[in-house]
Amino acid sequence: MTEQKATNVTWHEHLVTSEDRCKLAGHKGAVLWFTGLSACGKSTVANEVDYKLNGQGKRTYVLDGDNVRMGLNKNLSFSSGDRTENIRRIGEVAKLFTDAGVITTAAFISPYQADRDAVRELLPAGQFIEIYVNASLETCEARDPKGLYKKARAGEIKGFTGIVDPYEAPENAELVLDADNKGIEELANEVIAYLKSNGIV
Repeated sequence: MTEQKATNVTWHEHLVTSEDRCKLAGHKGAVLWFTGLSACGKSTVANEVDYKLNGQGKRTYVLDGDNVRMGLNKNLSFSSGDRTENIRRIGEVAKLFTDAGVITTAAFISPYQADRDAVRELLPAGQFIEIYVNASLETCEARDPKGLYKKARAGEIKGFTGIVDPYEAPENAELVLDADNKGIEELANEVIAYLKSNGIV
């Protein structure tokens, strides 16, 4: 657990509750946590889900790994400790979005189960939906849109997940998407079907 360094702070309750915000939105807030290897399709599926839900009039937002590292987390590296802090910060941001009644899609490699579990613990039961975008290393390397695997194999990127550093696949994810054999739209529809069957939308 991260140490509370700020002192003389007090939590302030809001006059508008999370339930009030969800009622106004017409759906529940939730975090759709997409995890998987680089180039497995996390961001692409997350954006397709976001697009489809937005088209249905739902309040949504995408938190993407690269985008967040260009702003909020630009002071963090890819060391083990900084990866944990990266996910911790994103978890706290996602919690705020969820409290506001927003369906938040978060697309991060997030290779460590303990870090993903820590985010789950921040949220009420049923509001953290772990989605494992399962694509083989071979599939991811074949796609490699940013050329990262090629650089990692050449030793140009240190600690690259799946090549040097480990990736801990979820053992009890709410959803496992077969990104080896299914297209983006089909995978996005599976996510939306889950949200409907579980009363999120």
